Amino acid sequence: MAPNDIDSRMQSPRPETPEPSTRQGRRNAQLDAQLLDADGAISGKLERCLRHIFAKYCTPCPARPPKQDSTILLTPPDDAILDAAGLDAWAQDTNGAPFSEETKEELREFLDVTEEGELTFKGFAQIYQLQTENDEEETWRDLSNHGFDRTLTLVSTRREEEVESSHAPLFIWRPPPS
Repeated sequence: MAPNDIDSRMQSPRPETPEPSTRQGRRNAQLDAQLLDADGAISGKLERCLRHIFAKYCTPCPARPPKQDSTILLTPPDDAILDAAGLDAWAQDTNGAPFSEETKEELREFLDVTEEGELTFKGFAQIYQLQTENDEEETWRDLSNHGFDRTLTLVSTRREEEVESSHAPLFIWRPPPS
């Protein structure tokens, strides 16, 4: 928070009430984990999160933890890549839609990819390096979409539980007895 922000809050008619630009719940506030280190590189904690996200969509698939624990971080195999289907699935789950062909071509041109044009983990990390430098909140939204809180801890999410249960319905509607 900039020094001017503190001054403006103290001059507000209700200084104990956070302004809209600040986050609520100060009493139990936790500091956000650092996404980038002091040199501007991806932090170790963020890299572990990205490896988990990458592993959910990569080929070959990593070994899966027992179904009972959806908070264990996955680790992709060293030779893992995101093929076209994995890239589309990741983009869909992260942004709500697959990438356009133009965006895919830009990824192949500027990021680390195999000779076949498939995204490596290094290229995947490059996406988040660039995004975080330019719009850290967008990275936080992506992490949240994949089940991470602002301390970069994987928490059980409804989406992951639904995937693990083979898309079984969460409830069955029955009409009331007549």
